[in-house]
Amino acid sequence: MKLQKMLFTVSVVFLLVSSATVAAAGDFDWIQDFNIRAEADPSGFRARLAARFNIGGTQITAVLSNVERPADAYMVLRLGEMSARPTDYVIEKYKTGKGKGWGALAQSLGIKPGSKEFHDLKRGSDFYNDNDKGKGKGKGKGRD
Repeated sequence: MKLQKMLFTVSVVFLLVSSATVAAAGDFDWIQDFNIRAEADPSGFRARLAARFNIGGTQITAVLSNVERPADAYMVLRLGEMSARPTDYVIEKYKTGKGKGWGALAQSLGIKPGSKEFHDLKRGSDFYNDNDKGKGKGKGKGRD
């Protein structure tokens, strides 16, 4: 009987931890689509980074060489902007906190959970306008 209780307890704990992990990953589920779009057009992605963050090719190359995926570069730059921290500082935090998630990194940079900034991060990037997906490039298309 004790073994059954213990197995049941372990199973419940496993399910709770698994569910929490899936829920946390879902907070930033827009990142997968972001990576697909960026990897499909690397030069366009670099141009968007330059325009969005007002940075040059050298800084873009430096960030991209220190992260795994395009969305990581965007998040490093965005978190630096939101926290008013230098990009190098955010990259170091990214490297040392790898695996803890974007929410934990944001918190470590002073972006409080529940704040507008934190919700903006979870909601998605301001980099690709989903209303333009699959539509022409003209201004105003797909917008309210």
